[in-house]
Amino acid sequence: MKALVFPGQGSQFVGMGKELYDSRKDIKDLMESANEILGFDILSLMFNGTEEDLKKTEVTQPSIFIHSVAALKAVNGLGAEMVAGHSLGEFSALVANGVLSFDDGLKLVSGRAKAMQEACDINPSSMAAILGLEDAKVEEICAQINGIVVPANYNCPGQLVISGETAAVEEACIKLKEAGAKRALLLPVNGAFHSPLMQPAQERLAAAIEQTKFRKATIPVYQNITTTAVTNPDEIKKNLIAQLTGPVKWTQSVQNMIKDGASNFVEVGPGKTLQGLIKKIDSSVDVASAI
Repeated sequence: MKALVFPGQGSQFVGMGKELYDSRKDIKDLMESANEILGFDILSLMFNGTEEDLKKTEVTQPSIFIHSVAALKAVNGLGAEMVAGHSLGEFSALVANGVLSFDDGLKLVSGRAKAMQEACDINPSSMAAILGLEDAKVEEICAQINGIVVPANYNCPGQLVISGETAAVEEACIKLKEAGAKRALLLPVNGAFHSPLMQPAQERLAAAIEQTKFRKATIPVYQNITTTAVTNPDEIKKNLIAQLTGPVKWTQSVQNMIKDGASNFVEVGPGKTLQGLIKKIDSSVDVASAI
């Protein structure tokens, strides 16, 4: 069975989407409609902006979404039987399985990005990648730290990202190294994504989602929060809202997709990050880029 997977924040690069834009008129028209929907020229930032431009959350997230949906259009869905997306990528996955239109998905992604940035500005917060330690040990140590620090991204065995208040994250990094972590690296982000500190953003996203039309999925989406196949639009909404303050359980989602028959994973969007993670989760499956 074939599964499409869609990347999240961090996969952006200068020039992203230009080849897709130049490849076909229908893709060009789709991408140009993004400028109108967002009210600014995001394509010029994607094609000609600087790395600093693309690192801004309110630019990064819509850019990756636009690139991913354009790539999806270029390959006409590839006859997939299931989809999943890493964090932000879940919105691209919901376009792929018919739950969201491109327009509605882009509006939600843009609103989500702005709300997340504003939540980041309220509290000094950060994230760190913990390498070479069992998930259970990371969970145990985070629970012992004073202040807010939680597991945020279960990326693959031996790679877990933590998120929370800056001081708590820094203390956790020290304790995790003492416990045997090979590395504990502070990430170049200015916020605590997928932690309780995203509560203000979650409330805004929930309001926007409730006003958006969600259709029944044509194929299941394996959502970050539940890690299991979902097709009901009301469940999808609930899980999408919960994702902002809850962890991205990517390892568990991929394991469940494989258990349910996925043997061929195709990454749709910029970069190859998810292909690398999936091979670390299960080296027996095939991975490829859509374009």
